[in-house]
Amino acid sequence: MMRTILIDDESLARDVVKHYLSSFPDIEVVAECSDGFEGIKAITQHQPDFIFLDIQMPKINGFEMLELVEQHPAVIFTTAFDEFAIKAFEVNAVDYLLKPIEKSRFDQAIQKLPARLNQTEQYSRELLDSASLNPAQQNRVVVKKNGVIKIIPVADIHYLEADDDYVKLSTTEGAFHKNKTMSFFEQTLESSQFIRIHRSYIINLAQVTKIELKEKDSYIVLLKSDIWLPVSKTGYIKLKAALGL
Repeated sequence: MMRTILIDDESLARDVVKHYLSSFPDIEVVAECSDGFEGIKAITQHQPDFIFLDIQMPKINGFEMLELVEQHPAVIFTTAFDEFAIKAFEVNAVDYLLKPIEKSRFDQAIQKLPARLNQTEQYSRELLDSASLNPAQQNRVVVKKNGVIKIIPVADIHYLEADDDYVKLSTTEGAFHKNKTMSFFEQTLESSQFIRIHRSYIINLAQVTKIELKEKDSYIVLLKSDIWLPVSKTGYIKLKAALGL
C-alpha cells in the first residue's frame, strides 16, 4: 500500500484526484491540505510515499514548500499551465499533470510512479534550484526557524554569509539559515542589488555606508547595521563598479 497526500488550495481539484485514485486501491490518501503550511505539517506527520502538489497556492507556493521539507517525498505536480514550471519539470524528469487533469494522463503518471520513488532526492535538488530562477520567486526567501516559517523580502536582507552547509541570512528581523550555497544566491539574487564581495559574503548594496582600506590591497566595508565585512580583490572591483566609483 502506497500512501499519498493531496496539497492544493482548490477543493475541487483535490476531489478530482481522489476520484481518479479510486481506480488504484493500493494507494491511500492519508491527508488533504489547502496550503503549503498544512502540507509541511502533514508530510512531517505522515511521511507519505509521494504527494500531489499544486504550485500556485496562497502563502507559499509548492516549490517553496518543498524547500522546507527535510525528507522529500516523490512528487506529482498538479498545475495550471506555467511555461517556466513545465520546463523545469521536463529538464529534471519530475512528473506533472496539467489542469484540467485528464484521466488517461493521470493513469500514466501513476503507472510511472514506482520507478520514480527511488529517484526522489536526485531530482528534487535540481528541480528546486531550477524553479528558484523563476522571477516570481526572486523577490523573497522562505525560511524555517524553530518550527516557524518566515517569508523574507530580499530587500530586508542586509548580507549573506557562508556557514558550513548553509547560508546565513542577516536581516532586519535577525539571522536565518537556508540550506543553499553562496553560488546559488549569487546567481538568483538581483545583481544590481546584491554583490558578492568575498567568497564568504554577499551584501545588499543599499546597506553600504563606507569602504575603507585596511591594509595594502585589502578593504573592508561598513553596513548600516554597524557590521564590518572583508572585501576581496575581486569583490572590491565588483563593488566599485556597482557603486559607480
